[in-house]
Amino acid sequence: MAFIALGVTGSVAAYKAVEVARGLQKNGHDVTVIMTAAAERFVGQLTFEAITRRDVITDQFTPGLNASVEHVSMASGIDALVIAPATANIIGKFANGIADDFLTSMHLVTRAPILMAPAMNSNMWGHVAVERNLEILRGRGVHFVEPTEGDLACGWTGPGRLAEPTSIVTAVEESLRPRGSLLGRCFLITAGPTYEDLDPVRFLGNRSTGRMGRALAQAAARRGARVILVTGPVPLEMPAGVEVVEVRSASEMHRSVTERKTEADAMILAAAVADYTPTGGPQSQKLRKDQRIETIELTRTLDILAD
Repeated sequence: MAFIALGVTGSVAAYKAVEVARGLQKNGHDVTVIMTAAAERFVGQLTFEAITRRDVITDQFTPGLNASVEHVSMASGIDALVIAPATANIIGKFANGIADDFLTSMHLVTRAPILMAPAMNSNMWGHVAVERNLEILRGRGVHFVEPTEGDLACGWTGPGRLAEPTSIVTAVEESLRPRGSLLGRCFLITAGPTYEDLDPVRFLGNRSTGRMGRALAQAAARRGARVILVTGPVPLEMPAGVEVVEVRSASEMHRSVTERKTEADAMILAAAVADYTPTGGPQSQKLRKDQRIETIELTRTLDILAD
């Protein structure tokens, strides 16, 4: 399952994006929708929220989003950015690096595959400025689902009609298909901290976020590798297509890596593993204040790399 951002822009064909979202969901993907201000004039955000079961993003400066710089955090977590319909306006903004709303800002941040399904008047589609912008974007690796010929909203008949939702969904699946220099290889990656329990409440830990290991896993998967990610306790959404093994302690991470390392062609040990653990393991009951424990005996943990 992939995490896909679906950008919807201001076109009469915006209603077809509902079927695109539905089709992606039927294929098992998680979809979040980003609507431009113009898109809201053609279709309501409640429709997308009902289908995706996620809040629709319409404003870069919505209160609450800015705490984590949402367009940055989302851009680093998605597996594909799909723009359907893509107007001449959004194509021009992407081509020229304009970042004046959530969608265009996220476009500059993400390194995920980008797929655009244009929809516009025939003369606009054939205009030299649009053709130049398309050429620029294709040169950067952006994929396009070409518009078809047919009756247009303006009353004309010709090229510029948004491709059918099924065709767009098929193109998205193709862009997500593993390919690259690591195809056929298996990577075992560790990430995050380990927690060494003192009792049912307290533990010894560290501040590792797990982001580096997650990013390595995502990059390897995008280049076609099979990835086994052994991760300590972290509040991160894991990359699509990655086999995730969740552990808590250093001994659990050691055991999980040992059991799976024969499958791997390479290992990247990015986890911040505890060097010591309480001797004898955790107490079965919470340690009380009146017990006045002034020292805790620790034992060296097993070295994952050395073993």
